[in-house]
Amino acid sequence: MQYLDGNVLAGDLATVFGADLTGMIASCAFCRTRAAIAELRVYRTAMGTVGRCPTCGEALVVVAAHGSGPMASLTGLRALVPFE
Repeated sequence: MQYLDGNVLAGDLATVFGADLTGMIASCAFCRTRAAIAELRVYRTAMGTVGRCPTCGEALVVVAAHGSGPMASLTGLRALVPFE
């Protein structure tokens, strides 16, 4: 399956959180890799969009349709911090 970069998450994450998170640094809860949200490998399916760690491939961000807008789960993130 072909993946996209994390920039495709910008619109949905901005709708949910009120800000563009693609420049934020995500720390993977599984392998502790630190990478910008924009660097995630994103896969789109009929069920939603999944942003995976570029190192270990675990799901860090999941976005799915919910009622009037998107719903996001960030359970694969250990931390989310601004660029230093």
